[in-house]
Amino acid sequence: MTQYMKARAFQRSLLIFAHDTVLAAISFPLALYVQIGEQMPLWPIQLIHTWILIFTFVALGVFILMRLDIAIWRYTSIVDLGRIVQAVVINIFCFILLQSIITSFDALPNSFSVIEAIILSILLILPRISYKMLKDGTIAGMFKHKNTHGKIPILLVGAGDDADLFIRETIPRYRVPYTVVGIIDNRNSRTGRQIRGVPIYGGISQIKDVIEKLSTHGLRPQRIVITRRTLSSVTTRKLLQQANAIGIPVSRMSVLGALESVDKAGKQLYLRPINMEDMLGRPQAILDRPSMQRIIKGKRVLITGAGGTIGSELVRQIVDLKPTCITLVEQSEYALYRIDLELAEIASNLHYTAMIGDVRDQSRINEILKATKPEIIFHAAALKHVPLMENNICDAVLTNAVGTRIIADAACFTRVKTVVVISTDKAVNPTNAMGATKRLAEHYCQARDLEGGTRFVTTRFGNVLGSNGSVVPLFQRQLEHGGPLTVAHPDITRYFMTVREAVELVLQAASLENERGGITVLDMGEPIKIIDLASRMIRLAGLTPGKDIQIAFTGLRPGDKLHEELFQMDETLKATKIPAIRHAQPRTTNRAFIQSAMKELEAAASSRQTMATMQILSRIVPEYKLCMLKTKN
Repeated sequence: MTQYMKARAFQRSLLIFAHDTVLAAISFPLALYVQIGEQMPLWPIQLIHTWILIFTFVALGVFILMRLDIAIWRYTSIVDLGRIVQAVVINIFCFILLQSIITSFDALPNSFSVIEAIILSILLILPRISYKMLKDGTIAGMFKHKNTHGKIPILLVGAGDDADLFIRETIPRYRVPYTVVGIIDNRNSRTGRQIRGVPIYGGISQIKDVIEKLSTHGLRPQRIVITRRTLSSVTTRKLLQQANAIGIPVSRMSVLGALESVDKAGKQLYLRPINMEDMLGRPQAILDRPSMQRIIKGKRVLITGAGGTIGSELVRQIVDLKPTCITLVEQSEYALYRIDLELAEIASNLHYTAMIGDVRDQSRINEILKATKPEIIFHAAALKHVPLMENNICDAVLTNAVGTRIIADAACFTRVKTVVVISTDKAVNPTNAMGATKRLAEHYCQARDLEGGTRFVTTRFGNVLGSNGSVVPLFQRQLEHGGPLTVAHPDITRYFMTVREAVELVLQAASLENERGGITVLDMGEPIKIIDLASRMIRLAGLTPGKDIQIAFTGLRPGDKLHEELFQMDETLKATKIPAIRHAQPRTTNRAFIQSAMKELEAAASSRQTMATMQILSRIVPEYKLCMLKTKN
């Protein structure tokens, strides 16, 4: 097989050299005719033949020396064209040198070499460019509207390189079920121009008029595809709102090469849905990564709950900040196995330890901290599913409240420099056990922080898009099964953030020098209505809410609130050096009181006295008691 391929390559090289040499031979009399015109028949034919022969042999030698045969014509580039021009110049120079030796420059006109160089360059470049245009579909694309039967009309968003790639991939030569009928772009300088014959219309605000105009020509788009990678989330959300009003689904252009992929069922996978990050309705916060690296680089780091959504993302981002070592603590064997396997792949040179450990187990936590001697702890371990914790209140107390106390006490005992505690917006005016236990954890860490010594940084944020137990994976599963998508209440809203943002907030919070005893909160923009999120996900799947997929209201679950909050009414807000982050200074609790109360709470929870546990919890966290009374009333 190798010999056969070598033979084919040799034959191809011979063919290219023959092609170029013939064109060199043709170029000489053409250039001569352009130079002297009707006087050419008066020149001795024998002399012309001699010059053609000399010129052709010189050209062949130069072509072999420059290896013009190795470039693949289908992918001819500016570099290849430059090498052709270079070969032509060398060829002309060598011929002039020979000519001067033989005839002392008297035989041919002085300007002949310039004309010859231009003609030969054109003759060599033109076939290569033509072949490239034929293969990449440029020529066929000129007639694309004549062969659009059975194809889905597409309107592209973004007039750039990716739009050019998408159009090239949808020309008739390719078996792709799309045809591009127009492009919209907010850059006014490109309006009225074209990419591969496809017109560029106005901006996103004019999308309705553009679609009406295309519809009059029988080219109404059936899908809108975003090809511009830097389109902001605010602009994306505006685009989705307009597209939803018109009833056209929106997708993003797939990665390079994915346009021709096909799954086992034969369904074409040319486009992918918009990332849910685009649904935030605000730009994702840009934080100060150098300051994050300063607190992590060269440090010993320990992460509890390292196998969870937040914990595993903490691991990924901390690896990039170059710690000395990482200790992964996780009570789930499978979750620990997964992050351990991933860490071995992405950071094989980093020293790390994966340890099974439950934050409820004080002796185990003490053992781990004494053995690993961390300098900074990220406490992400928690039970966070609200309805489940309403049915398992004792476990919520033991993990979220008591577990945090165990981590905090062990950190102070082993003189850990910084402990970063991850909280939730459900800790604000909590109506459920999960929120109340996280609020209690906040109280305890604030009290510890005010004592000096180990620094405790508490971070608070809302729902994480795509996390385990969040609404987005639930909607995705329900979509796969044909619906309905279940929403608790038509008016229910939630704050959302990406897992990247959540973890960057945690890292950024650790780097800020704020007043002790406070809580760091990310500005999460406006809350999103869950019903709107469900409708968008249905439309992103190319379906119509209420027609193809139903939305069902199930009623508020135990512990649910209609609207979450980020701050208590009595919390004083302060700006930080990071515009996207604010610092809340809530009331503080005496540690002696809270520690005594938590021992009583732990005893009740450990003995599975649910009612007694709730009563003690409501006494320690008065907001929980007030909310319980409001719920009953």
